[in-house]
Amino acid sequence: MSQHRRQSQSRVLSSSPVDTTSVGFCPTFKKFKRKDDECRAFVKKVIMSRFFKIIMISTVTSNGFFMALWTSYEIRYRLFRLLELSEMFFVSICTSELSMKLYVDPINYWKNGYNVLDVIVMIIMLLPYTVRELMGRQFSYVHIADGMQSLRILKLIGYSRGIRTLIIAVGQTVYTVASVLLLLFLLMYIFAILGFCLFGSADKGDHDNWGNLAAAFFTLFSLATVDGWTDLQKQLDNREFALSRAFTIIFILLASFIFLNMFVGVMIMHTEDSIKKFERELMLERQVTLMGEKQVILQRQQEEISRLMHIQENADCKSFSELVENFKKTLHHTDPMVLDDFGTSLPFIDIYFSTLDYQDTTVHKLQELYYEIAHVLGLMLEDLPQEKPQSLEKVEEK
Repeated sequence: MSQHRRQSQSRVLSSSPVDTTSVGFCPTFKKFKRKDDECRAFVKKVIMSRFFKIIMISTVTSNGFFMALWTSYEIRYRLFRLLELSEMFFVSICTSELSMKLYVDPINYWKNGYNVLDVIVMIIMLLPYTVRELMGRQFSYVHIADGMQSLRILKLIGYSRGIRTLIIAVGQTVYTVASVLLLLFLLMYIFAILGFCLFGSADKGDHDNWGNLAAAFFTLFSLATVDGWTDLQKQLDNREFALSRAFTIIFILLASFIFLNMFVGVMIMHTEDSIKKFERELMLERQVTLMGEKQVILQRQQEEISRLMHIQENADCKSFSELVENFKKTLHHTDPMVLDDFGTSLPFIDIYFSTLDYQDTTVHKLQELYYEIAHVLGLMLEDLPQEKPQSLEKVEEK
């Protein structure tokens, strides 16, 4: 018992400094507040603005264009200075963007996968300079670092909502697609062993296409994609294998017409679901924006009414309708008058716009009808006999 007490006391004594420091550190960390809220809010507003997004998209796109020019040695030699300036401009813009985002929220920045992708792109961007400084310009694998610079175009993903929707759709299909690919691999494994035994014999076999398991897998992949399968079948027919056509037809039916179409169908279904979800999110955003604008209008009108009610005490307004008329005079010609919730709802606006379209269509059809009636009347007037003048009639009588 005494030994157990000593061990417990030693544990308490050994852990007590850590506990005291952690207990003392956590409240101080929680109490720590940044004093640059206004500056952070301004920088965040700049980052979230449409103008900043247009600048980033234009910068990444122009850099991709200059990278395409960089692949030509002649253009690279002539426009060397321009390409260098564009590279420096791109690196400075991306570094500024990263610094601004880290300044706004350095903790939650790493919780977004697209921000992590931007950091990886920045590391890849600085990789050639680092390799040349550490390993020298004659390093044999420096061209790999140069080739990886094409990944910087991936920065467009963070600024394109449509691309992000497709990536989400692809991410949702990972488990289903993995199951389909596993079934396809098992099918190819079975047919690879079977094809090696049937067509890869040492005497008269097709050693180039069925001589081993790796070659059989590659041949089956060509059959699954239906790429050059007639040439492969012709080589088997020249060696007079009896079951070659049945083998090829069965595998193409299973692999190409079932598994690959299943793979495409799964991708299409999840993509459609993601697109519908994206459209619902846009609709909700429009409703939130509309409700925000409506609340602003209501608040301003309530302030105006309260002001008018206060003025009514010293004014000669006999009724509430007269007060409302005075209030209407204070509105601008572009200010809507919110009278009912139904009048500002999205279904009402859609019905109103469709009604205007129907009215335009009706007016257009009525105009076409009037033109046809006028044309028919003109033709009828042309067919009527024309009356002769009286002077001509008298001359004919004489």
